[in-house]
Amino acid sequence: MAEILDVKDLSKRYDGNGFALKHVSFSIPAGSIVGFIGENGAGKSTTMGSIIGTLQKDDGDIHIFGDPMDAKDSAIKEDIGVVFDDMNLPYDLTINQLGKVFKKLYTRWETDTFAYYIDLFSLPRDKKVGTFSRGMSMKISVAIALSHQARLLILDEATAGLDPSGREELLEVLQEFVKDGQRGILLSSHITSDIEKIADSLIFIKNGQIILKVEKEDLLQNYAIFHCTDEECAQIEDDMLVTYRRQNEGMEVLVSNKEKVPNHVEEQKFTIDDIALLLMRGEKG
Repeated sequence: MAEILDVKDLSKRYDGNGFALKHVSFSIPAGSIVGFIGENGAGKSTTMGSIIGTLQKDDGDIHIFGDPMDAKDSAIKEDIGVVFDDMNLPYDLTINQLGKVFKKLYTRWETDTFAYYIDLFSLPRDKKVGTFSRGMSMKISVAIALSHQARLLILDEATAGLDPSGREELLEVLQEFVKDGQRGILLSSHITSDIEKIADSLIFIKNGQIILKVEKEDLLQNYAIFHCTDEECAQIEDDMLVTYRRQNEGMEVLVSNKEKVPNHVEEQKFTIDDIALLLMRGEKG
């Protein structure tokens, strides 16, 4: 399967700031949705900004559709649809006026597609964007990203501010976007249940470093969280121990192959949110 996005050894440092991206590497195969999970300040937005060129990377290689990413290349930029949590649109324009503006900015702008998503998301065409709620603002940003024949969507907290019905509607749109097998999505969200519903693979990032890359089905079928004593924990093979955290008198551990854990060790029911919490708070195995 061809790769829509390939990131290798991406690094970014900030002067006077202890935070840095450290050799971030991952790829997005065509037809897939990749969930990007981490706490505030973990490096998700910095990674995304470095990919699209709004931030200047220090090191690493980024390829889009097999070609080196060049933020000055208008053709590549049209292939990427971007939605950021802090995306600013002109407050004094209506949706109808915005459509005319973006028709001039994008050579492949599709007026009918834009109108379709405006209707689908039940957005008012004649109200100024400055009057929109946060959820409505995210919907208009998504509609724009979907209306210029983009092949890669980079979405940072795109479901923020949406009610459960609005989130489900948007997730269905994103699944439809990749259905032809020619496009891909990088999606970050603090609502891990949204990522769990639609992602094919997951990337967990902590303190600027990727700590786990895994296919979602592999994670749900083979990984597991166990609560065990120190003695039981010592019986788990080192190469299976992904992370651990001490709790009261025992240990909470994440393993990559639950079938090899001794039967007497207590397995816990878990969600991807539970795994994310343990990865963020735990220590490396």
